[in-house]
Amino acid sequence: MKKSSSSESLDAAPPETSRHPSFGEAFLFWLKLGFISFGGPTGQIAIMHAELVEKKKWISEARFLHALNYCMLLPGPEAQQLATYVGWLLHKTWGGIVAGAFFVIPSIFILWGLSYIYVTLGNLPWIAAIFYGLKPAVLAIVAAAVIRIGSRALKNEVMSTVTAAAFIAIFFFSVPFPLIIISAALIGFFGGKWKRDKFLVIRGHGKVPQRHRSRFLSDSSQSRRSSCRCEAPARDPETKQRRTQS
Repeated sequence: MKKSSSSESLDAAPPETSRHPSFGEAFLFWLKLGFISFGGPTGQIAIMHAELVEKKKWISEARFLHALNYCMLLPGPEAQQLATYVGWLLHKTWGGIVAGAFFVIPSIFILWGLSYIYVTLGNLPWIAAIFYGLKPAVLAIVAAAVIRIGSRALKNEVMSTVTAAAFIAIFFFSVPFPLIIISAALIGFFGGKWKRDKFLVIRGHGKVPQRHRSRFLSDSSQSRRSSCRCEAPARDPETKQRRTQS
């Protein structure tokens, strides 16, 4: 039984420290995420990528980027949808419920508190200065998040060109967002057929050891299968002749 060379080229060093989190660990992470998810969807997605993919290694980068692509197409808040999906991957139904709920519940209380301060004390100069000082900080968070996610997704000049064209279309020409999404999807569909090396650029963490395969959420565990070529054993001519005679 032989493995194809293309499968070997996709496999990297296995994630030795990867492990499946307990429900309690995941619960504490989603609770913390609800308190620190500043910067809007872009900042929230960057935080999840840094924690789930790079630091904790609970999910592969390929699975994360694929899920992000699907959530961007769905109506509604894509960051919360992504968190719900990852929670479901980790602990099924209850994992998705906890991730989706605690993604927004802590921020509700933070929003109430900030709104109360702004309404009651917003006319004070030092309070107004604090809120104005938060603006560039949030902008920096968003810019860092765009660079972080973009550096993972834009692997070649074709991806960068599509990104630049989408930005020019929506910023300078006010092209409707659904039209940009449909155009990008068509470009990806036909480009994946004609130039697969330029469009199929998302890779996972690689081959996972057998002891981690049921626990590590790697894209290779479901979307990639090692192609095997099984050769039938050659029969001895004398044995074949004896069977024919019998």
